[in-house]
Amino acid sequence: MPITVTDELPAIARLRQENVFVMPKTRAKTQEIRPMRLAILNLMPNKVETEVQFIRLLANSPLQINVELLRLDTHRSSSHSEQHLDTFYRYFSEVKNSNYDALIITGAPLAHLEYQDVAYWDEFTTILEWAEQHVTSTIFSCWAAHAAMYFHYNLKRELKDDKLCGVFTHQCYFEHGALTRGFDDTFLVPHSRYGHIDINKITACDELVVLAGSDKVGAYLVKNKSGSQVFITGHPEYDANSLKAEYQRDLEKSSEAAKPENYFPDDDPTKQPSKTWQSHAFLLFSNWLNYYVYQTTPYDINLVSQDVRTNNYAE
Repeated sequence: MPITVTDELPAIARLRQENVFVMPKTRAKTQEIRPMRLAILNLMPNKVETEVQFIRLLANSPLQINVELLRLDTHRSSSHSEQHLDTFYRYFSEVKNSNYDALIITGAPLAHLEYQDVAYWDEFTTILEWAEQHVTSTIFSCWAAHAAMYFHYNLKRELKDDKLCGVFTHQCYFEHGALTRGFDDTFLVPHSRYGHIDINKITACDELVVLAGSDKVGAYLVKNKSGSQVFITGHPEYDANSLKAEYQRDLEKSSEAAKPENYFPDDDPTKQPSKTWQSHAFLLFSNWLNYYVYQTTPYDINLVSQDVRTNNYAE
């Protein structure tokens, strides 16, 4: 079944060019099923690019998923058209009394700010608290992953002197983990971050399980015991050229900007990079939607607030 989004969303045209089946709401209304209700709180500056990246991954599922795009009440976008946000996004205040089967909170370019110095930190933490009673399972991506682990578990991040940037090999730490079911023994994921939480601190937290990572990147995929929280410190959603674009922006700031590791063919930035992580990314999101959303969420979405989580896939 397809992803269902607002009919005029610009991301639809690009996804259809990739042969991704995205159904307009007008057609979805004719199907007599209970679709999953999923929200994306998009904190990234390039809204459309991020929409495309996450909706692409969500569309690789047999489920019908109604996707809603959310924005913060306390923050105005300085890097994207307010008209786009006004047309396709809903303020959190408009949905705070609603329940969702799933939520994705994206990363944000806030690497060097202390959490309390983030302009919308209070609203962000309000949303984290709200999700605990109104969402069956939430994915936190990159900056949001570290910020949520700090808020919920008091795990403090450190900032590396040099940005961890490139495509790195990872290993699964559990042979039969639900989120990593079907993964190869090793798999590739892009990273682009300064923030880091020592993996030993995460494993010492009784409520958290580190599912995958490596010596180089540390913890990559983490969840809480129930699966209501999933933390992803990398960027499986990235396009082939995403790190290239970031590197070019870094070069504009400093001619000594480091190239992304294991990314350009022959380490030559004039050569076109390949997307070597897509199959893992699709499988990760399909597993999440299956095991921690569809098989866990109640049929009556109003019961989500009663914390009905019947499946507990111990990793």
